[in-house]
Parts: sequence; structure tokens; C-alpha cells
Amino acid sequence: MSVIPFQSLACPLDGAPLHSHGASWRCAAGHCFDIAAYGYANLLPVQQKRSRDPGDSKEMVAARRRFLNAGHYQPIAAAVSRAALAELPAGATMRCLDAGCGEGYYLRQLAAASGEGRTLAVLGLDISKWAVLAAAKQDKRPNWIVGSNANLPVLPATLDLVLCLFGFPVYGEFARVLKPGGVLLQVDAGPEHLRELREIIYPALKPERPAESPVPAGFGLLSTETVRFPLAIEGAEQIADLLAMTPHLYRASAEGRARAAALTALTVTVDVRLSRFGRLA
Repeated sequence: MSVIPFQSLACPLDGAPLHSHGASWRCAAGHCFDIAAYGYANLLPVQQKRSRDPGDSKEMVAARRRFLNAGHYQPIAAAVSRAALAELPAGATMRCLDAGCGEGYYLRQLAAASGEGRTLAVLGLDISKWAVLAAAKQDKRPNWIVGSNANLPVLPATLDLVLCLFGFPVYGEFARVLKPGGVLLQVDAGPEHLRELREIIYPALKPERPAESPVPAGFGLLSTETVRFPLAIEGAEQIADLLAMTPHLYRASAEGRARAAALTALTVTVDVRLSRFGRLA
């Protein structure tokens, strides 16, 4: 198996193909984007930012890296890799984007699972520069890009697979960059996900979300799978890392966060839904 950088990048300002010139990416109109020392590029123009430092903070990225590298979500990574590689024949090349890649854990797991005789052309994209920096430091092989799912800097119909794992799907953009017959692999929290933690930090739980995601326009549903398992977490630090990598850190009250901070051990239910959607011709 070889992992190579995905090269079919588009200028975020005019959509034209980007070509690498030494330490930068350029389009025919002369727009130029520098490649940082660690090998990633920032393709998020200031006019597409909603804040000065969008996405996960440096602290959230560090918490997620510690938690994921400890192997707690390995069963999710294994299910994603199985679903992504299920129909990839030996000798084939698969062009893959992780849209909202975080610090690159799931892409690294996918690369490790892809086996001999296959080639992965890989692009990891996240709106957080801290996440992309952490990803680039851990694996030099993919192209890592700071960018937005709302304006993917990717040429049309160039991808075989898009991953959107606990992310913010923009289906119109995913449909644009996928080839006909390409696959969108989406992972979302299920109704029981981290229920025990939520019961501690919130006074009452919200009504459950529906178990099934609606099929997005431009796609057909290929399959769904539930990954559910108990997870025992030992130590206040790992519990804090779990809370820090979820939206619950900001949604919980100070009292709820204090109750979580007092814990030294916690067993939670991990419950996620993995959906495979096929891009319609």
C-alpha cells in the first residue's frame, strides 16, 4: 500500500486548478498560497472566515489527540476503514478527502488498514489551523489543508471517497467534488452516545434525535451500520480530554463541568451511526 498526497486542488478564490511551485500552490491567475514548514497549506481566504481563529482551539486539538491516540475510539476507526475499503480492488487507487479531519487520526488508521497493492491519494482538510498543524506533524504523506467544507478547494468530480466523521456536512460541496458513483462515508453520534457523561453534566437530556439520517440530495443510501460499545475511562485527565473534544464542553453549565471534573472514573456508552451514501450519476 502506498499513501500519496491528493493533488487535484482548486484555488479557493476562483476555482481554477492549483499547481505546486516549490513552497507554494498557484493558479493561472497568480493567486499564491504558501506551504508551511510542516508541509500544510492554508486555503481558507480571510473573506471565508467567520472568526479570526475558526474551528477547534489548540487545547481541544491536543485533548482529542491524546484521547484518540490512547485507542479509545479504535472500533470506530476500524469500522470506517472496513467500509471505506470494502469494494476497493487490489491495484486500485482511491482518492480520498477527510472533510473535517481534525488531527488526522482516522486518515492515519485508514492508511494503516489499506493493505498491499492499493494506493491512497489522500487529502485532510479542517477549518482549524491547529488541527491541520497537528495532523501534518504526525504524518507527512497526505496533503493537509486549512479550508472550509462550505468551499472545498478541490476540483469537481475528482474524489472517490469523502469522509465526514462527527463533522459538518455540506452535501452540495460533497456531491460536487465526488465522481459519479463515489462514496460519502458519514459518522454521527447515535441516541445513546456518551449518555452517561451527558446525564452528569446536564440537568435534563434533550429528546433523542431520529436514528436515521435523511438521504441527502444527489446521493442514494448504500448502507448503515451502528457501532456501539462500553468504554471505561480511568483518571480525571482522560475524562477531561473526552469532554474537551466534544461540543458538550461549551454547552454545559459551569456546574455541569464541575461535576465532570470531580470524576476519577467513568464508563460511557459509545454509540455512533455509520452511513454510506453513493453519489448519483
